[in-house]
Amino acid sequence: MDGPTFSVVVPVYNERENLPELYRRVRAVMESLGEPWELVPVDDGSTDGSTEYLRELRKKDPEHVRPVILARNFGHQLAVTAGLDYARGRAVILMDADLQDPPEVIPQLVEKWREGYDVVYAVRQRREGESWFKRATAALFYRFIRRITEVPIPVDTGDFRLMDRKVVDVLRRMRERHRFIRGMVAWVGFRQVGVPYVRAPRYAGETKYPLRKMVKFAWDAITGFSYAPLQLAMYLGFLSAGLAIFSIPLVAAARLMGSKAFYGQATTLIAVLFLGGVQLISLGILGEYVGRIYDEVKGRPLYVVAEAPDVPDANEEERRA
Repeated sequence: MDGPTFSVVVPVYNERENLPELYRRVRAVMESLGEPWELVPVDDGSTDGSTEYLRELRKKDPEHVRPVILARNFGHQLAVTAGLDYARGRAVILMDADLQDPPEVIPQLVEKWREGYDVVYAVRQRREGESWFKRATAALFYRFIRRITEVPIPVDTGDFRLMDRKVVDVLRRMRERHRFIRGMVAWVGFRQVGVPYVRAPRYAGETKYPLRKMVKFAWDAITGFSYAPLQLAMYLGFLSAGLAIFSIPLVAAARLMGSKAFYGQATTLIAVLFLGGVQLISLGILGEYVGRIYDEVKGRPLYVVAEAPDVPDANEEERRA
């Protein structure tokens, strides 16, 4: 296959302050490896000038910088997917633009790849510059998702990793919309190994993963790799039925003995509310899975590209037509 040895894929969303330092450090590290390389930043609908900077960077260093500009914000995981689709390297390195994933760790990933591993993922030993709440919830999430899925997803890892071309080619054929890249990589298999590192604080700017997005991301991971929510709905049904079966003889005996504990509407209201809650929870879980099926069968593209190095400008094609 013609092309560079290494592709560095970086999703970008409003990271203008970080991009000059990101390019400087990535270039220094990749040049030290002595192999052909490319940087594939994927602009995910930025509005802070990141798009314009990437265009200028492409003019400045066309040999190495191949930006992909999406038509709007499609989300982090789909931006990563676009980067994988356009990366040409024999090995593809994923990292974030905020420099919490230090580019200086890349040589360690490359060393393991040269030893014969197909996936080399970076394991966070420490997470500097993050609140205790984020550290605690992240640790809990990784361990929870590992317990409820049959896929051995490594704990304390993000998307920072190196993947061999054969792994990337398999991922490119997996086109589900609600994506959890690190789970998909674990599902693929092949030889995988971790490399410990210290996650740095964000270089500049604010996090693009507030609590709301973190919850959605966790839900995508759970529903994408586990039937546990559906099983939970079934267990709640069994629990409510069991309570009802257990309560019937007790209530009957109490009434026969003249107890007034179960007179009135309070007990009936409690039972109705409990059963109604179980039913609504179950319907909500079922609806979530059905909604994802609906998204899949519509067959829309995962993302829309406005500009890419190997694709003509869409507006120019329309004018020619």
